[in-house]
Amino acid sequence: MPVRVSEFSWQQTPAAVFLSLPLRGVCVRDADVFCGESYLKVNFPPFLFEVFLYAPIDDGNSKAKIGNDMILFTLYKKDPVMWETLSMPGVDKETMQRIREKSILQAQEKAKEATEAKATAKREDQRYALGVMMKIEEEERKKIEDMKENERKKATRELEDWKESQRQAEKQKSIPRKEKCQRGKQAEERGAPKPPSLPRKAPSAARLPQRGRNWENIFSEKLKEDSVPAPRSAGNIQISFTPRAFPTALRESQVAEEEEWLRKQAEARRALSTDLPEFSDLKEEEKNPDWLKEKGNKLFATENYLAAVDAYNLAIRLNSKIPLLYLNRAACHLKLRNLHKAIEDSSKACKIMKLHLRSTHPTQLYKTMRRRFGI
Repeated sequence: MPVRVSEFSWQQTPAAVFLSLPLRGVCVRDADVFCGESYLKVNFPPFLFEVFLYAPIDDGNSKAKIGNDMILFTLYKKDPVMWETLSMPGVDKETMQRIREKSILQAQEKAKEATEAKATAKREDQRYALGVMMKIEEEERKKIEDMKENERKKATRELEDWKESQRQAEKQKSIPRKEKCQRGKQAEERGAPKPPSLPRKAPSAARLPQRGRNWENIFSEKLKEDSVPAPRSAGNIQISFTPRAFPTALRESQVAEEEEWLRKQAEARRALSTDLPEFSDLKEEEKNPDWLKEKGNKLFATENYLAAVDAYNLAIRLNSKIPLLYLNRAACHLKLRNLHKAIEDSSKACKIMKLHLRSTHPTQLYKTMRRRFGI
């Protein structure tokens, strides 16, 4: 039950009412103040204060100041008259409920109107901003069009000037020709003798046909044709590549490691055929630990954890020196909530990796771990 506050003090003028409400520990964050035309409410758990005002007030301009364990209200009256009391006298429960509902509806309507006004103002601002942007873009477009037009006019003017200069040059060249023709015509009319024509030069020895040299050239070309070998006959070349068990290219620095890995794989297969006769009905790829590891990874990705555990179990029985198999099986046990088995597999993987790190040279550590363990 809320504790109703009855201790307060108030003063008034013909235009406003000043109300002081003491509340211990009140703060802006926790206090809920509601003010309507005829209803004032303050909810600060566990305290509750409400009053049904004597006359309507201007709730839009009224103010509340919270601080120092006190709430100070400044309520502006709609009608400049003096009130006899702060609260409305003789108010029953039905009237109180009606006033509450009316005040809440009025507050909701005002909030709705304020939201609509804010949205309208925002739309107007957006429309204004859009108009300004369109105006700026139009000015920029017009500026660019003017620049293009000026450049076009400039280029046209320069072209016309160049054509005019060409015409002037042609005129200057044609004037001497016309004068020369006129002078020749005048000389013919006067009966002047024509200038003697130059005698033709005798053909030089260099231009005479040289039959002996031509025959020598033909003979040398014939010899060259005879010395050219015949075209090579078509055929097929057979190329055979050395088979490899690794997808990477052969490197001399890794030949020893690859041979060691192949030898261990052969020993594992021989051990499988002698020590594990119950696996004789498996396919060839199912006897490969790497294939089983990939199969377990796919089953783990599809959340089939029990089948993935079976695949890792078979791979570990084939080769118990791969720590990644124990780690993957530990992940499956962790998904199945088998915590003890997950811890056991993780410990085995850690032990195998420590032994391998001690026996491997640091320079070959990264290559060996990537090639053998798939990490």
